[in-house]
Amino acid sequence: MVDSSALIAFLLREEGWRSIAKYMIQTISVDLALKEFCNALWKSVNMKKHVSLDDVAKILNLFQSYVEKNMLIESEVKYLGKAFEIALDHNITVYDALYVAQALQHGKPLLTLDQRQREVARKLGISTIP
Repeated sequence: MVDSSALIAFLLREEGWRSIAKYMIQTISVDLALKEFCNALWKSVNMKKHVSLDDVAKILNLFQSYVEKNMLIESEVKYLGKAFEIALDHNITVYDALYVAQALQHGKPLLTLDQRQREVARKLGISTIP
C-alpha cells in the first residue's frame, strides 16, 4: 500500500525518494492518490516554482506510465466508512485515513512519509515503510 506522500516524493524526486524506490516496483493505492499527485505537481509548478511548464508533460507521461504498469488503483469509496471511523478515532484527515483503511483491509504494510499517518497505522497494528 502506498500513500500520496510516498508517490509524490518518488515521482517528483523529493527528499527521501531514494529510500523508498525499492518499494515502488508494484504498489496498490486508492484513486485519491492520483488526484493528490496531480495537485502536488500543480503546486510544484504554480506555487513553489520547482517544476517548469516544459517539464509538466514529461512528468505527467511518466506518472501515467507508472500508474498503468506499476500500480493497482482501488476506488476510495470502498474504504470511506472505515476511513471516517479512523479519522475520528485518531484525529487525522479522512484523506490520510483512506490509506490506513486500505492497508488494514489488505493486511499489508503502508508505505508513507507522513509521520502522523505512520503513528496511527502502527497503533492499528499495520506495519509501515520506511
